[in-house]
Amino acid sequence: MIAVDTNVLVRVITNDDSAQASRAAKLLARPDRVFVPKTVVLELEWVLRSAYGIDRQGIAAAVHRLQDLSNAEIEDDSVVALALTWYEAGMDFADALHLASAGPDLDFATFDAALRKQARRLGLKSVASV
Repeated sequence: MIAVDTNVLVRVITNDDSAQASRAAKLLARPDRVFVPKTVVLELEWVLRSAYGIDRQGIAAAVHRLQDLSNAEIEDDSVVALALTWYEAGMDFADALHLASAGPDLDFATFDAALRKQARRLGLKSVASV
């Protein structure tokens, strides 16, 4: 198994450097398992949004394609999938991943009023103000 960095996934998704994109695609096509840390997924959303101007729908589609790779093992895949669902419903991806990572049994404390409002709107667990 090999773990990948965000830039490997960005090359495949954006094809902004065709030589690197080709090498990255070959790596992802190997029969070996590819481990994707959830922090790489977090950074991937940020890079695609902030550096490439890709919209929410395009980013979600890219992460879904990553999840669909037969040899990809995404760290805490069920947590990432839940965060992606909340992201697609309008929540900030980082907030969604933090909240999903906390699990269903913990309340979540934050100063972020927008996060609390979004969590209430989506009917999620208790997100409390500090």
